[in-house]
Amino acid sequence: MYRLALLFTLLAPAALLADTLTIPLGSQGADLDASNLPHKGQSKRSVLERFGLADEEHKPVGQPPITRWDYREFSVYFEYDHVINSVRHHQPRHLDTAKE
Repeated sequence: MYRLALLFTLLAPAALLADTLTIPLGSQGADLDASNLPHKGQSKRSVLERFGLADEEHKPVGQPPITRWDYREFSVYFEYDHVINSVRHHQPRHLDTAKE
């Protein structure tokens, strides 16, 4: 019992000094609005008409065949001929330390 009390006494201050880091999800990828990405269910043809040719088209993989088209700011995943997901590419933001 004495050891448990001693352990609690030693660890409690560390827990009280802990910080909580909160990162708002809405701030991720703020430069490219999600409504500007291809939506689930769209055909390859409609994606091609709206966004043009992809920078790179990957061959189908697996069963059912999953194809990926890479654009400069995002990638589109297709199952057969329909969109199953669109993902923004990570855009690192460098801090300008010269202004500080």
